[in-house]
Amino acid sequence: MAKMEKWARIKYQPVLPIGPDGRKITGSSDHIKLSYTAATEGIVLLKNEGGALPLKEGSKVAIFGNAQIDYVKGGGGSGNVHCEYVRNIYEGFKLKADKVEVFEELSLYYKESVAKAYAAGGKNGMLEESEIPEELLCAAREFTDTAIITINRYSSEGSDRRNDGKDTYFVLSDREQNMVKSVADNFKNIIVVLNTGAMIDTSWFADNDKISAAIMASQGGMEGGLAIADVIVGEVNPSGKLVDTCARSFDDYPSSYNFHESDDYVKYTEDIFVGYRYFETVSGKAEAVVYPFGFGLSYTSFEFSDLSAREKDGKIEVSVTVKNTGNVAGKEVAQVYYSAPRGRITKPAKELCAFAKTSLLAPGAKETLSMSFDISDMASYDDVGDVRRSAYVLESGEYKIFVGNSVRNLCELDYKYALSEDVIVRQLTEYCAPERLGRRLTESGEYIEVADRVIERKTFDPDYRSPKKIPESDEDIKPLIEVARGNISLDDFIAQLTDEEMMTLLIGKANTGVANTSGMGGLAKYGVPTPMTADGPAGVRINRSTGVRTTAFPVATMIACTWNLDLMEKIGVAGALEAKENNLSIWLTPALNIHRSALCGRNFEYFSEDPFVSGKMAAAKVRGIQSQGIVATVKHFACNNKETNRKESDSIVSERALREIYIKGFEIAVKESKPRLLMTAYNIINGVRASENAELITGILRKEWGYEGVVTTDWWNTADPATEKLAGNDIRMPHSLRTNKKITDSGIVSGVDRDTLAACAKRLLEMILWLE
Repeated sequence: MAKMEKWARIKYQPVLPIGPDGRKITGSSDHIKLSYTAATEGIVLLKNEGGALPLKEGSKVAIFGNAQIDYVKGGGGSGNVHCEYVRNIYEGFKLKADKVEVFEELSLYYKESVAKAYAAGGKNGMLEESEIPEELLCAAREFTDTAIITINRYSSEGSDRRNDGKDTYFVLSDREQNMVKSVADNFKNIIVVLNTGAMIDTSWFADNDKISAAIMASQGGMEGGLAIADVIVGEVNPSGKLVDTCARSFDDYPSSYNFHESDDYVKYTEDIFVGYRYFETVSGKAEAVVYPFGFGLSYTSFEFSDLSAREKDGKIEVSVTVKNTGNVAGKEVAQVYYSAPRGRITKPAKELCAFAKTSLLAPGAKETLSMSFDISDMASYDDVGDVRRSAYVLESGEYKIFVGNSVRNLCELDYKYALSEDVIVRQLTEYCAPERLGRRLTESGEYIEVADRVIERKTFDPDYRSPKKIPESDEDIKPLIEVARGNISLDDFIAQLTDEEMMTLLIGKANTGVANTSGMGGLAKYGVPTPMTADGPAGVRINRSTGVRTTAFPVATMIACTWNLDLMEKIGVAGALEAKENNLSIWLTPALNIHRSALCGRNFEYFSEDPFVSGKMAAAKVRGIQSQGIVATVKHFACNNKETNRKESDSIVSERALREIYIKGFEIAVKESKPRLLMTAYNIINGVRASENAELITGILRKEWGYEGVVTTDWWNTADPATEKLAGNDIRMPHSLRTNKKITDSGIVSGVDRDTLAACAKRLLEMILWLE
């Protein structure tokens, strides 16, 4: 195919496939295979007593539960993807007929029950569990002594789940409990499959001796059902590891007691003690863990040896040799944690700082993994002045290094990093501190009271100065392509624009082609094209009515469970190519908010309870996307950890927790992969809307982290457009009469100085110039 001129796909919307030999790449077999591979590698084997899995060839199984038919490929809202098909669990096992025989009568009963529920208005993943007819249960028992119990959960953007009896998201419903009891009373070998995008109760099978095996199958995209079947029959050896802690009860999570306290706010009183940072630190809480962070079994065994660490050039370099000591080929994940010395600043007992995954190791084979992290990564942010206020501090003492395959299965290295005195790593400025947090948790498990404050928020002047040189006639206009060709500077181009034209540039534009989430840019008089956006993150979301079917990849949480950054990067590449083929230039992914509570409706879109895993996964995806000339968008900045009243709810959080937990992943992604676009969140953060938050956007993101890309609002927020521009939020989305009217009514052109508008416009135009 001949090379296109710059912006040809944006301007002309050509119908030109970009796959091998001129074939279409969108929804291609190669991409579907990649989706399947990610699903198999993200499945976590939680329990396997007596080698119950994999099933032996020739086994007979009876599959129970609606979820075998009502398979949930991913969550709802902007994260939903329209694909050619979704292979459910039953269909996956049917493709394994040479390995196992399924009791057809039972599965067909569930197929009919699910179809009736759909016809009556039931929705995928939200159906009441079907009751098992006694005669069918008896027939299944006569057919086999091996049963598979399937359980699913669904959640969506725009709403949270509850755990109050009416919505039993975290625990089993009464119908599900009855099913489990019936199966447990009638079958010798029982396997549990969890098809869920977030943590739910696992104690019911972990503590049940009648249940032999269990897998966390997450939500595996369009080929999730086949991936599950292949793991259970042993075609694939599971290598996934948990990226969230499985607690014994919902109430054991420290965020549970006040998650639904108010629609108007959430107080993050657990502070930095989220997930394993809580359970591994606070005395007596370890017993509340069923399956720890980083945990995952295999059909083989591994041995770690030759563990070593050293300091070099401001980094700690860690090496470990991993050997497959079992009889099946498999992959293993090496996880590195540090433990900082107890001091004046309260700290978690352990924190993840590096990880690596082996290649597929044959029995007896071994591989040496080398990992490293910055010494400064072990510093704690002091937001109260215990050592130095508003600074990252390494307190004196020994910093211990651990290597293992979960936070609970670690070997302490002989090497220690020792400091004889405190070191101030980075002196910063207080930004985004709370006025009314009330209290915060410490490592002792006790809360300390936090006095209310009145804080004067900081503002910033634009760094950019723009003269005004309006062309006398249209013939004198220099179009943007002249900047791309090097004939004029971008500064000279911007000088041509009136304030009103710059404001027009900074509003979303109408959809073209298959786009349904609006475009950016678009100033025809000056030759500024209008690149279109597409939702994510589990694939490129294109309206079903267009007839285009893209690849539905596993949800972000499942991909994080692979602990495989190369695989994540490949998914970024694949999605970017599908976007490009459909003339879409901006993919609205990755999302990397933290799994603070199991009830958040968008957990499936996010990676983990841990900011390090989240940041590394996001950076890998951004690298893959932008390697293909497509803009990646990290979102939602920040503290979008609750969907209820998300546009008006205030996330009240300490500055330390904000920096170390809730925006740390963004920091990693920004610094490592340089995303071209970042999306602010709907919510309020400590009294200031995220999209209007100058301290967050300009103070931290731009000045501290050095971010040079574009900042966009989320779609249809309720913030003030003028305040957003002054805060450094460049563009307001989407294109709609409501958006345009709000900007007109706000008097933004008269309320914002030209230099601020020009700074926003310049960043947007730099992004457009970067596009092919």
